[in-house]
Amino acid sequence: MADERRDRDQRPSPDALLEAARREEGRVGKLRIFVGAAPGVGKTYEMLQTARARKKDGYDIIIGVVETHGRKETEALLEGLETVPRRRVEYKGQWLDEMDLDAVIARRPQIVLVDELAHTNAPGSRHPKRYLDVEELLNRGIDVYTTVNIQHIESLNDVIAQITHVRVRETIPDAIFDRADAVELIDLTPDDLIARLKEGKVYVPRQAERALTNFFSPANLTALRELALRRTAERVDEQLLTEMRARAIEGPWAAGERILVCISEDPRAAGLVRYAKRLADRLHGPWTALYIESRRALQLSEEQRDRVADTLRLAESLGGEGVTIPSADGRIANDVVAYAQSNNVTQIIIGKSSRSRWFEILHGSVVHDLVRRSGNISVHVIAGDTVAGESIARTAVRTADTGNSLDPRPYVVALLAVGLAVVIGELILPLLGVENVDLVLLTAVVVVGVRYGLWPSLVAGVAASLCYNFFFLPPIYTFTITDPINVGAFFFFIVIALIVSNLAGRVRTQAVVAMTRARTTESLYVFSRKLAGAGTLDDVLWATAYQTALMLKVHVVLLLPDNGSVVVKAGYPPEDTLDAADLAAAKWAWESDKPAGRGSDTLPGAKRLFLPIHTGRGRIGIVGIDSDKSGPLLTPDQRRLLDALMDQAALAIERVRLVEDLDRAKRATEADRLRSALLTSISHDLRTPLAAVLGAAGTLRSMSGGLDQQAKADLVATIIDEAERLNRFIANLLDMTKLESGAVVPNAALHDLGEIVGSALERTSRILAQHRVEVDLAKDLPMVEIDPVLFEQALFNLLDNAAKYAPAGTTVRIQSWRDQDRVGLQILDEGEGIPDAELEHIFDKFYRTQKVDRVRAGTGLGLAISRGFIEAMRGTITAANRSDRSGAVFTITLPIPATAERLDTAA
Repeated sequence: MADERRDRDQRPSPDALLEAARREEGRVGKLRIFVGAAPGVGKTYEMLQTARARKKDGYDIIIGVVETHGRKETEALLEGLETVPRRRVEYKGQWLDEMDLDAVIARRPQIVLVDELAHTNAPGSRHPKRYLDVEELLNRGIDVYTTVNIQHIESLNDVIAQITHVRVRETIPDAIFDRADAVELIDLTPDDLIARLKEGKVYVPRQAERALTNFFSPANLTALRELALRRTAERVDEQLLTEMRARAIEGPWAAGERILVCISEDPRAAGLVRYAKRLADRLHGPWTALYIESRRALQLSEEQRDRVADTLRLAESLGGEGVTIPSADGRIANDVVAYAQSNNVTQIIIGKSSRSRWFEILHGSVVHDLVRRSGNISVHVIAGDTVAGESIARTAVRTADTGNSLDPRPYVVALLAVGLAVVIGELILPLLGVENVDLVLLTAVVVVGVRYGLWPSLVAGVAASLCYNFFFLPPIYTFTITDPINVGAFFFFIVIALIVSNLAGRVRTQAVVAMTRARTTESLYVFSRKLAGAGTLDDVLWATAYQTALMLKVHVVLLLPDNGSVVVKAGYPPEDTLDAADLAAAKWAWESDKPAGRGSDTLPGAKRLFLPIHTGRGRIGIVGIDSDKSGPLLTPDQRRLLDALMDQAALAIERVRLVEDLDRAKRATEADRLRSALLTSISHDLRTPLAAVLGAAGTLRSMSGGLDQQAKADLVATIIDEAERLNRFIANLLDMTKLESGAVVPNAALHDLGEIVGSALERTSRILAQHRVEVDLAKDLPMVEIDPVLFEQALFNLLDNAAKYAPAGTTVRIQSWRDQDRVGLQILDEGEGIPDAELEHIFDKFYRTQKVDRVRAGTGLGLAISRGFIEAMRGTITAANRSDRSGAVFTITLPIPATAERLDTAA
């Protein structure tokens, strides 16, 4: 058995083998990251040196993008390396150079160098971030060398901001860093980096001076250096563990400290967990609390089971991992060592045994076995006195009796089964002889054990032994045995009957426990899936209340904090209010972080029992339960199940809240961006027509005597045109404000599309005065259900856009058609069209394509407003380029209402 267990433990981990296979596949490239604590430590320099060395080895290497920042020693390393020309992108009047991803893929080298992994690509690029470019290269089988600073890793963003007081906006997901096949840390002491900065090897002198007084202080650089060392060490440790599991290498390899604390039902187990936490903090390593579930676990009392569950929860609350595994062969030490070796554990903590010497001689000592079998793993044996006063406080909630009172029915059935076996034995005795009668009696013992458990089967075993002697061993009908052979047969029958009854009873107990756990696990799994699919807080609370009520057969209310108190947020059956006693108990439970209400030591007169809900960050709510039955509400098993349910619910609630916080942060960022764009629009775009109006008016006032009538008319026309333009800008801003606030509610009714098109053309007659306008509306179009004011404004914005971008003298065409249950309307111009990279952004707020000098400036809101108005009327709008010639085409589709169909049929 031990050899089989050892062979099984030495097999490679399937997950590790799959990961290794994925990395070795030719279809996926390998990623090598050069990481540093700050700019200027030499990441790009080291990457280029490594690339030159690999090129000498015969590798095909090209440069996708490398930023030298004017450093001569770095530029010198570019010689001899093929560089792919960068792609030029125009953005807001400036030309930006970006890596030409398509050219690199077409060139298909073995290795490509891509500097600055966290870089944000210019608008119009295929991917918004450079790390997405790198992912595409890797997926196409190209190896990538890249660089990144530690402050750009997403999970460290808040820590970096706290240290440096600078919020880094360009970040990469941790998954990208963890995906790296190799991580190389480029380390430089703070003094050396500051010296390089002063020598001008990092920034130009003026920029270097600002950096020295802000980001590049010795304290900041020291903290960033420690973060870089730690994060790199974590990644290397993960790679080591994966490699060991893939190759079935027995640990430990003490490259980093990992602590394992063994717990049991002993009251001192909590002290061991706290000791492990302190040791892990000193060694700066991860730690795990391990409970081995052996056959003896079935004999534990409810209090002892509660203690094990509370100890594992304590470990998780202190930042460790709680793990429970079944014993493979009943030898606890073997299970602990096997787990430690497979997880590269370097330190094992176990409590000193308080059992007597005779007990250890008879049953063995887990501590002694563990020390003998641990090999290179250090074992800390903690004396009982060290942690005697550190047990977990007993729960303040009384639990119900589990209902294990003596039931006479199984014992009666056991005796009846033995009686039936005796009758059958009497019938077969003349045919098969007394040698086979004992098998019938043993069968009855097994049946009783499988059906009713240990104690009824023991009673059946004793009764079967006595009946075997009384009815079948001569002299019969007495308990006297005359033949010595029969004495031996009777003795062995008794022994076998007791062994069989014991085994049958244990098998039944284990089967019942296994089935109960399977049902509970399945229910918890279903619950976890429900929580994973819940997108809102209400959905999470409803799922929690319903599942808790279903599994525990109780009534449930969930309360969350609100304005310094707690209020009911969900319940099953649905209930929104609590009486005064329940509300007082709920508030006390929230404020004191302890149970209160029915069955507790505090406010036991309340109808419900209220328990705090916790995560690792603290309490987040209260759960209240009650039922129609009297007495304590939960059995110990149900209490542990409630803890498991609330743990999952707490994590789901925290996840939803984190998502909401992230959404709020994104909205705040978007609001800042829109505010900035709005200020830019007001300070530039709105000033232009205002300046034209002021200039024309000033000319009229100061030079009215020297101007002829035509000049005066031209100036007046300029004032009117620019004032109308200014009015349109302000109207667009007001419309967008209404859209953002949700105040736009279409006053929809059936209208003829041709009439609204004519009205829009009349409004744009001055704007389209220098263009030819063609209208081709399909005949017999059905009426559509739209708001005429909003739809006309949407058309006006589209026509105004066409007038801006189409040269004078070209044609603006409006055409419509019917397609089954929808009506289509298109506005086509003969301008230069829309760049393909900008098609997906053309309807964004404040977004404007690059214009030539003749194009009038705008706020970038017209198309966004058109989309908002059209979608508010259940329509769609898209932008594309014309296929027959240059120019843009905007397509509006509207549904045909059923009422319009009936009107057409009646007509």
